[in-house]
Amino acid sequence: MGTNVQLDDFIAGWIGGAASVIVGHPLDTVKTRLQAGHGYTNTVQCVRTIFKNEHVAGFFKGLSFPLASIAVYNSVALGVYGNAQRFICRYRYGEDLHQSPALSDVAAASALVGLVTVAIGAPVDLVKIRLQMQTQSVRPAKLNLVGASALHSLALNDQPLYRGPVHLISRILRTEGIVGLYRGVGAMYLRDVPGYCLYFVPYMLLCDWMTPEGSKAPNLFCVWLAGGVAGTISWGTATPMDVVKSRLQADGVSETKYKGIVHCIQQSYRKEGLNVFFKGATVNAIRGFPMSAAMFLGYELALKVLRGQ
Repeated sequence: MGTNVQLDDFIAGWIGGAASVIVGHPLDTVKTRLQAGHGYTNTVQCVRTIFKNEHVAGFFKGLSFPLASIAVYNSVALGVYGNAQRFICRYRYGEDLHQSPALSDVAAASALVGLVTVAIGAPVDLVKIRLQMQTQSVRPAKLNLVGASALHSLALNDQPLYRGPVHLISRILRTEGIVGLYRGVGAMYLRDVPGYCLYFVPYMLLCDWMTPEGSKAPNLFCVWLAGGVAGTISWGTATPMDVVKSRLQADGVSETKYKGIVHCIQQSYRKEGLNVFFKGATVNAIRGFPMSAAMFLGYELALKVLRGQ
């Protein structure tokens, strides 16, 4: 378990992360608009509206920043997971390299991933959400929802509030301070710590189940399928807290409405009912498959190359 093997996980994680961002960003935009936007009734209507008003480019709003940063975020996630799992197994089983990790080992490593990655990724996620959402309040059709004064403060002559990631970050730091970049971080922890457990545990179980007896590792199809199913499970179950997180992070594009997690839950439930917490659940489950399948496939392929297998 040398240094090179430990670094392999981070490098392979970056490659897998880049693949997942490119594959999943269009559906991520749809999911964000459904959860934190106004005027969308369902997934199909949201897709049609984005395409009609913003064309194909609308689905890729805010892509540059997550492509540059979420790939690093996933590199940290998979790097921490691989190294944490090895550390736990070495602590529990000594130098027995043939001992497979138990479910409790995988769950512990997964929870650690959630704790580490949220601290790093919360500002990245907020920037992505704000860039995806900033067109929401500059449409004339939204006048009755946000008010003319909010529209004027948001955009002059239909210009977006944020010119790009750097401008957005500098504006938040100037108006809200460093705390502004971590808005919604509590909800993100509540989503990601259990979410990563429901990510890596199903992936490991499915890979073990699909790997033929006598084989040392699952084939690439098994990796692709197990990764996709794990992503669907994880993202599907994370939707309620993902809604809260998205609303807290998007809060402030036009006005600040929520004081925190509990207030956001109360206000959302009072105005929109229980169904609000499952907005985007279909998109989450659907996008979870190709994103996670691409990530795990890219990760495992990169590991094979890096380790000369």
